Amino acid sequence: MSDTGAPNLQTLKQRIIDSGALGRSPVYVKLLDYLTDCAADSRQPKEFEIAVDVLGRDSSFDVSRDSVVRVYIHQLRKRLEAYYVRHEPNADYRIVIPKGQYIITLEACRPDTPAASREDSPERRRPARLTLALLALIAVLGAANAWQWSASSGPEPVDSLQATLSHPMWQQLTDDELPILLVMGDYYIFGELDEEGRISRMVRDFFINSSEDLTSLFMQDSSLQNYFRDLDMTYMPEGSADAMLQVAPILRATGKPVRVTMMSRLQTADLRNNHIIYIGYISALDKLNNLYFQTSGLLPGRTFDEIFDKQGQTLYTSTAGLPQQGQPFRDLALLATWPGANQNQFVLVTGTRDAGLMHAADVVSDIHKLSALDSKADFDTEQSGVSHEALFEVYGIDRMNFEANLLYHQPLDPALIWANSQ
Repeated sequence: MSDTGAPNLQTLKQRIIDSGALGRSPVYVKLLDYLTDCAADSRQPKEFEIAVDVLGRDSSFDVSRDSVVRVYIHQLRKRLEAYYVRHEPNADYRIVIPKGQYIITLEACRPDTPAASREDSPERRRPARLTLALLALIAVLGAANAWQWSASSGPEPVDSLQATLSHPMWQQLTDDELPILLVMGDYYIFGELDEEGRISRMVRDFFINSSEDLTSLFMQDSSLQNYFRDLDMTYMPEGSADAMLQVAPILRATGKPVRVTMMSRLQTADLRNNHIIYIGYISALDKLNNLYFQTSGLLPGRTFDEIFDKQGQTLYTSTAGLPQQGQPFRDLALLATWPGANQNQFVLVTGTRDAGLMHAADVVSDIHKLSALDSKADFDTEQSGVSHEALFEVYGIDRMNFEANLLYHQPLDPALIWANSQ
């Protein structure tokens, strides 16, 4: 914004407001005014400040539980993009809201670049996003049928399966009559409406994980019902289905009843009446997130691509979401197991992305890797072998995991888990 040839930010802002591109709701005008004033003062407001100053929330507003600010910022960003596509396709400067930030900036546009491609408009993005959503839905349907496929597929070597089942972690799931519930980490998605009331694209928000969450958001601000619609739809990463197929022969060999459900369909009573095996991304843990992380020695980052070691004060970051095809990356795999409150056992097979998740599945389904993990423990596995957590750094290319190093391995205290969940 130091370019002396750049127009006045307030002038550009007023031009957008006068065009009517922000819609009928006064909230977006107020939000743009607020962000413009903050930009003039070289200040980036916090999420809480926007909630209180613009949206009228009180001091009890909790940014970790309420995503209304992120929803409004997201909508304002889209409206700004649509304005330049429809009203000023050849603008030399434009007002933008950078991804992941709560401030507006003035961006110079190259004169040799057509505006439609510069803006990456919703119209341009829509086919790709809808295609991804359809592919994700196919992955969900494939995973729902994967258990039936695995049950009818050829047998695994009996000696290998029985050796794996002899490990203390698996013994906790086989030495009683409790059924096994396999919980697959899925993502709830809802639709964003265009000005004609048609679904223009699908939206994923880490803080909206069910129809109930979306309904709660609508109850907080009924005007949002004009922009979003419940589609009763979820999707699941492809790596989750791959990991499920790795673990399925072990579960089949237990001889126990095994039920499969999605995290978005998981009921609280299920956590008490079954052994729980979770397979999916760390970002999809949802109902298990607080139960596990509040007593873990690890914490997930805001984007769920980071894991923080509280004791070692070390931040580990996955780069699996960044590289192009054929480029190497690092991912994170996480295993955790602990006894529940009703003599049941919890097992988390998870990771930040596909490669990490599939490595976690490799470990729990291979007695040699489980035994190698036990041998590296610096605590008494006789006491902690069925209540511990392990974090791996995984090296891979194109979703495939090639090599992994153990970063962290510590016991979990189940008494603290259930004491803190009261």
